[in-house]
Amino acid sequence: MIIIGLTGGFGSGKSTVAGMLQELGARVIDADKVAHRLYQPGTPAFDETVRAFGREIVGEEGEIDRKKLGRKVFGKPQALKRLNAILHPRISHQVKETLEGWRGEGVKVAVVEAALLLEAGWGPVVDQVWVTMAPEEKVKERVRASQGLSKAEIESRLASQMPVEEKAKRADVVIDTSGTLDQVRDEVERQWRLMP
Repeated sequence: MIIIGLTGGFGSGKSTVAGMLQELGARVIDADKVAHRLYQPGTPAFDETVRAFGREIVGEEGEIDRKKLGRKVFGKPQALKRLNAILHPRISHQVKETLEGWRGEGVKVAVVEAALLLEAGWGPVVDQVWVTMAPEEKVKERVRASQGLSKAEIESRLASQMPVEEKAKRADVVIDTSGTLDQVRDEVERQWRLMP
C-alpha cells in the first residue's frame, strides 16, 4: 500500500485534492475529522480539552465549539502546543490503526489529509508527501468565502502553521491549486500516474 501524506497551508485546497485522489481510487483519512470525532462529549480528549481551555469552549449543543477553541489557540503558540499535545498522539494512533486495517483489506493507495502532517512528525508514517499551494491572497479569499472568518482570525491561523514554502521543500509532490479545477485535476491525475 502506498500512503500519501497530503498537507498544505490553511485554505490551500487539500480537501479538493483529497477528493480527486478518492475519485481515482484512493482511500482518504481526514485528520481534522478524526480529531473532531476524538473530542466528542464523554471522551477523554473532550474532558482534557475542556479542562485545559475552560467550559466556555463548549457550545449550546454540549460539543466543543471549534470557532471558540480556535480563538483560544490560534496566534497563541503555548496554547496551540497544549491542544496539539492532547490531540496529536490520539489522532496518530487512530490514523495508524485505520491504515493497518486498510492494509489488511488490500487497499492500494491511502491518503492521510492533515494540515499539520509535518509539524506533527508524521513523515515516517507516509511514503510520499504531497503539498497543496496557492498564493496567499487566493487562500485568504477562499477562506473568507467558505468559513466566514475575520481577517484577524485568518491571519492568526496562517501564522500558526509552518510556512508553506517550508512544507514545499519537504514535499515529494507540490500541487499548485491556484488554477481552475480542471487544471488541478490534470496535475493530480498526472502525479497519480507517476506513482510506483
